[in-house]
Amino acid sequence: MKYITLLGDGMADYPIPELSGKTPLQVADTPNMDFIASKGVNGLLKTIPDGMSAGSDVANLCILGYDPKKYYTGRGPLEAAAIGVKLEKDDIAFRCNLITENNEEIGDYSAGHISTDEAGQLIRLLDDKLGNERVSFHPGMSYRHLVVIKGSEGAICVPPHDVVGERVDDNLPTGEGSDLLKELILASRDVLAGHEINKIRDADGKNQANMIWLWGHGRAPDMPLFEDLYGVSGAVVSAVYLIKGIGTYAGLDVIDVPGATGYLDTSYENKGKYAIDSLEDHDFVFVHVEAPDEAGHMGDIEEKMKAIESFDRMVGQILDGIDEPYRVVVLPDHFTPIPVKTHTKEPVPFAVYSTEDGGDEVKTFDEESAKNGSLKTIPGHMLMGKFLSGQEYLV
Repeated sequence: MKYITLLGDGMADYPIPELSGKTPLQVADTPNMDFIASKGVNGLLKTIPDGMSAGSDVANLCILGYDPKKYYTGRGPLEAAAIGVKLEKDDIAFRCNLITENNEEIGDYSAGHISTDEAGQLIRLLDDKLGNERVSFHPGMSYRHLVVIKGSEGAICVPPHDVVGERVDDNLPTGEGSDLLKELILASRDVLAGHEINKIRDADGKNQANMIWLWGHGRAPDMPLFEDLYGVSGAVVSAVYLIKGIGTYAGLDVIDVPGATGYLDTSYENKGKYAIDSLEDHDFVFVHVEAPDEAGHMGDIEEKMKAIESFDRMVGQILDGIDEPYRVVVLPDHFTPIPVKTHTKEPVPFAVYSTEDGGDEVKTFDEESAKNGSLKTIPGHMLMGKFLSGQEYLV
């Protein structure tokens, strides 16, 4: 038996007037996810525990079977693992976005989805100008990077995608250790302003990467290995450092996929191919696609629909490529509704299909249909154990 988790980040949404009061999942052409829902069992998954923020870090830990209330320490250390940055006992890792600041406001949380090459040059410059024995900058992908600081754990930081259009000064870090963080954020403007990369981006009509934003911090977590917990070997297919980092701490093999970008232009076909190939020497694969979430943050209905339909074609590609018994679960990690452009905490729809079991009465994969599924609502961190054990443990 092979086990496949197929996750479209942020696919879930609210009814939208432009779609006649339906959600993108309800309107998009998704025959493969509908196949899983119609032949399998369905329900809702509570991926955000009470009292925790609706982040992809919390949600994906949950889905992989790790209770965030026990194992979550912050997003930064997970991303540090993905880029090979080993954290010492006193190190605090921060997610470092390159952002666009316009007239004292946060104009774009991604600096126009700046290229990895451009961003790498800017992050290395920041490390040269602002780094020291206590502070270090580490390049990642596109707008997503890392800063490691000794101390500063008590600071309160907000994700930049939650405060687009708001004033910088109103959203700077607060609390213990925040003075250094504010100093780094504000000093980054002087370093980045007027850089040749930003001059070219401005001339080309692109958003400049003229400031950093620090958030999602924490120390290295202490997590048991996935194989020790569930008795199966596994792999992760994702372009996003957060997911790669979770996989690294869980002891899953992290598969690098050519053309996987973590954005709208990611290679769905290559992700599907590498997921199928990984099952030759693994029992389990976790396939993550970021594009629906990015479209949700943009508030772009058309792009979200396209991302969902592309994800669905990848689902079909993977299922068609497996020639032995399998069990598959398809789901988002959280809602990223077009109307609010950020994550929300509602339980997400999920569907489980096995080549060896039957299904319930649900016919399509979407937010409303899942409410009528036989599985009702399940705490997020309990799904993986049930999924790997068999359908009789799900019901």
